[in-house]
Amino acid sequence: MSCKLALVQMAVGASKPDNLARASRLIKEAASKGANIVALPECFNSPYGTSYFPEYAEPIPGPSTDTLVKSAQENKIYLVGGSIPEKDGDKIYNTCVVFDPSGNMIGKHRKMHLFDIDVPGKIRFQESETLSPGDDFTMVDTPMCKLGIGICYDIRFAEMAQIYAKNGCKLLIYPGAFNMTTGPVHWELLQRARALDNQIFVATVSPARDENASYVAWGHSTVVSPWGDVMATTEHQEDIVYVDIDFGRLDEVRSQIPITVQRRNDLYNVETTKKSN
Repeated sequence: MSCKLALVQMAVGASKPDNLARASRLIKEAASKGANIVALPECFNSPYGTSYFPEYAEPIPGPSTDTLVKSAQENKIYLVGGSIPEKDGDKIYNTCVVFDPSGNMIGKHRKMHLFDIDVPGKIRFQESETLSPGDDFTMVDTPMCKLGIGICYDIRFAEMAQIYAKNGCKLLIYPGAFNMTTGPVHWELLQRARALDNQIFVATVSPARDENASYVAWGHSTVVSPWGDVMATTEHQEDIVYVDIDFGRLDEVRSQIPITVQRRNDLYNVETTKKSN
């Protein structure tokens, strides 16, 4: 089984209607070139920043997800809708919604690990000042494969990817917006680590870089194979990354170098038992 994946590294501005129109246009372009799974970046409908989340937050369903429903239907694609600030009662979440070609919502992932970092002299960012964390994993079945969904900081947590792999996910998609401090050193490294550790495909999709924004994204949307090599990537400008994924490659890698979690469970259980005794 195979698929053609498109990662839409789009420019995001201050106007939500303009962002939605741009997303629709780029989704259509990706579908016209044969993509059957299309993914948008983190916060594709708004600038990224704690001061923006309350202003741009909306319920689901709402204007942004209505746009995604229409795009999925019109282009007959599986659509991983990046993420939007979601308002639910008195809480705001960083949420990714996934739609099938009929426009049905088949997955909703609320970012589980909030981006709270403090690198002295370089960057301090605290999503928890305005956002609440999600508390559930998101796995989506498609005819091509089972997808696991994470958002940006989620990629730093290896256990999350392991759970997805153990439950049959063959492709992990992380809409993300790494910055100019962590992006150059950790963005590709984390993708390759998650792919190699679990022998799965990993895709990350970033907004395009805007040097004038209060938060400057690294860009470099990328797809990594179960072998750990970069299959496709781009620079920092607006672009669409295309890659043909053959899921038979995953089985080849696992048969050549068998390190799957399932093969090690007995050993781990024995070690745990010995320690408890």
